[in-house]
Amino acid sequence: MRNFELEVFFSKWEFKAKYHLTASDMESMTMKELLAMASPEDREAFENLWLGYTQTYGLPALRCEIAKTYDHMKDQNILCFVGAEEGIYAAMRSILDKDDHAIVIVPNYQAAETIPISICDVTGIRLDADNDWDLNIDALVGALRPNTKLISINFPNNPTGKIISREKLESLVNIAREFDVYIFSDEVYRGIELDENKRLPQIADLYEKGLSLNVMSKAYGLPGLRIGWLASQDTAILAEIERYKHFLTICNSAPSEILSLIALKSRDNILKRNKKILSENLNKLDKFFGEFPNLFDWKRPDGGAVAYPRYLGPDTANEFCEKLLDETGILLLPPRIYNSELMSTPQDHFRIGFGRSGMDKMLDIFYHYLKKNRA
Repeated sequence: MRNFELEVFFSKWEFKAKYHLTASDMESMTMKELLAMASPEDREAFENLWLGYTQTYGLPALRCEIAKTYDHMKDQNILCFVGAEEGIYAAMRSILDKDDHAIVIVPNYQAAETIPISICDVTGIRLDADNDWDLNIDALVGALRPNTKLISINFPNNPTGKIISREKLESLVNIAREFDVYIFSDEVYRGIELDENKRLPQIADLYEKGLSLNVMSKAYGLPGLRIGWLASQDTAILAEIERYKHFLTICNSAPSEILSLIALKSRDNILKRNKKILSENLNKLDKFFGEFPNLFDWKRPDGGAVAYPRYLGPDTANEFCEKLLDETGILLLPPRIYNSELMSTPQDHFRIGFGRSGMDKMLDIFYHYLKKNRA
């Protein structure tokens, strides 16, 4: 497989750059803050935790709590992983083989494309930058083959923040059902949509061959816990994926499972707090980009904690991000990170994150840099 360009980039800059303005997660919290949310019973369970191996599927109590975040799932419909990345890898390796065909949307989180490409033929379906990053269902239908096994989607989308309509999602489910195709749905930003009318149902609830991916990292802002999961009505495919997990991490961290359980029991308060951060930061971005209409084409994303504005300046967006980092220490994600092996991708956009606190200082430095150098 080719290098994971985002992680290569972050390996160099995430903890070195002075101002991280492209983070894809929500503001995290300390262990003390999280444990303050625990019930006495859960606090005692954490403090007296036996540090042995855990169940491959995940702690039963955690799986029950995860199931409550869906409409129709039970604990047997949940399989936990060490983060979302392991879930993507194990699912693709379990479902696909060399004679299959997969369809993925572009742009997307790179693993959703790179892992299938290492296994079988893959077709990319472009989100239309000139049509608010919408998904063309007709193009997707046209890409179907007799050996198509899986369609991979990601809404709210990383990096664009796009959420397709519910009607379009239901059309996709009907197509997948007709052609007996799995739908793998990355839903890691679900729950923090500021307009809840745009929130989509989870694919595991909608479709018998749907797999919903989620994680504690993004909407909940707890990436340090390294707990993710897949939900599906298809318990047989979950069992196959669980057997693949035996060759990877085997099981999850016992402390992380208890801490995730505590967080999920307090999910309403955590998500409310995180949506407040998003709302405040988006208002700041509206004002900031409104000062530079000649440099940026800005539109609020539908959901998630990242946006993908268009750069209108005289140099390329890649050069702009590099110069900004070099001269101010502000880290944005250049468009080359979202290059696809399947098709060309827009090179005039960059990813900005707005899920963390501390944006005022970064935007002030960014503002004065632009006034000095780009006005």
